[in-house]
Amino acid sequence: MSSLWSSDTQWSLLLPVLLALVLTTVIGLEREAGAKSAGLRTHTLVGVGAAVFMLVSKYGFDDLLGTDHVALDPSRIGAQIVSGIGFIGAGLIFVRQDAVRGLTTAATIWLAAGIGTACGAGLPVLAVAATAGHFVVTRGLLPLARATQRRRRDPPVLHLRYADGQGILRTVVQLCTRRGWAVQDLEIARESTADTAAVTLRLTGRGDLTALATELSEIDGVRSARTGHEDTFEEE
Repeated sequence: MSSLWSSDTQWSLLLPVLLALVLTTVIGLEREAGAKSAGLRTHTLVGVGAAVFMLVSKYGFDDLLGTDHVALDPSRIGAQIVSGIGFIGAGLIFVRQDAVRGLTTAATIWLAAGIGTACGAGLPVLAVAATAGHFVVTRGLLPLARATQRRRRDPPVLHLRYADGQGILRTVVQLCTRRGWAVQDLEIARESTADTAAVTLRLTGRGDLTALATELSEIDGVRSARTGHEDTFEEE
């Protein structure tokens, strides 16, 4: 009669699970401190679960290896962790007012799964190094990212005054698109008179902004077109 248990070394298999528990708990604490959508429990459960799945993939069928005509791939379950964790990551990403949120948290969940998988695969050095890499990226690179944002050039801005009620704004947007610009944001700055609209267009692209302003100023109904920074209109 065959043994009920797949492996006789099950107690030793708890060590990789324990390591995954410790490492992903550390990551979860860092995420919890930042009040992220996925915190301590989520990261820890993902890491431990990945380690368990990997151990099952490696050792869960040891009792069948001696059976004739049975060949097993120890990576088959581990490969599914990578694709399966995408469902959790997708649930953490959402869009609010055209801004994407949760990408970093989803990536951290993905990393936690990778750390758990490394623990289950018997690669503790890799798992510890990946955990250290998490803190290098999320904490060490944060000042660099902020410095980069401070040095980033302001987006090109176009100030327009035009006769209201004549469909000119639609023509302006179409011309911007043809000239290699995309309107990232549009806001009404001030209405100087009852029949005049004043708007600010924030653009993205690589076209010639000065040439665009010159061409826009030649459109019938456009009373002024100028480039500048994100400031408000001043009465001319």
